[in-house]
Amino acid sequence: MNRRPVIETIQQALAGPLPGMKGQIKMAPQPRSDQVNRWEIPDNYREAGVLLLLYPHHQPNQLEPELHVVLTRRPDYPGTHGGQISLPGGRREGDESLLVTALREAQEEIGLDPAAVEVIGQLSPLYIPPSNFYIYPFIAYSSVRPAFQPDAKEVAELIEAPLHLLFNPAIQREEIWQFPNYGERRVPFFDVFGHRVWGATAMILSEFLTLLQPNGTAVGSDNLTVSA
Repeated sequence: MNRRPVIETIQQALAGPLPGMKGQIKMAPQPRSDQVNRWEIPDNYREAGVLLLLYPHHQPNQLEPELHVVLTRRPDYPGTHGGQISLPGGRREGDESLLVTALREAQEEIGLDPAAVEVIGQLSPLYIPPSNFYIYPFIAYSSVRPAFQPDAKEVAELIEAPLHLLFNPAIQREEIWQFPNYGERRVPFFDVFGHRVWGATAMILSEFLTLLQPNGTAVGSDNLTVSA
């Protein structure tokens, strides 16, 4: 199967109306959904760009490569996001564009060459109250699996997730967690090879998957094989 039609279909879907909060909220910690319309975003919010990278790869038990998404596990450190699973990305610097931010951070974190990827679209921005960040997700595609070189100071582990796995309802779980300063929350997450992918990362992935549902505007999980 020629992988190009799949990527072009995804690109066309990204160019149309996005699911936005309707897609994001499916994986939002609750009671966030009850509060979302009442939030007042402060003027001093910070901006970040993140990269959802699609590329061909195959797991050991697979004969043909398929689309994957790369995730990172942050090192454990005191703070809001220590140890969490995230997309490559980070804070905007100076007057650079948010796309440049996402590509620069991906290069710094996982050794991705910005010149080797094709940016195919953008998802809806997402405000994160605990860290006061407005996150702008960009979608990029590499025709070959990149030679990842994670920076150990920023990445404790690289996680390569088959896109079809994220479509599987069996990996969508929910637990009750206790948060300092926030109390008890019902937290949905993707269980990706034993890693709990939750919060902003799960919400971004959820919007992307909503866009790609078989009854939506793009491709479903049965059309993600990308062998040449």
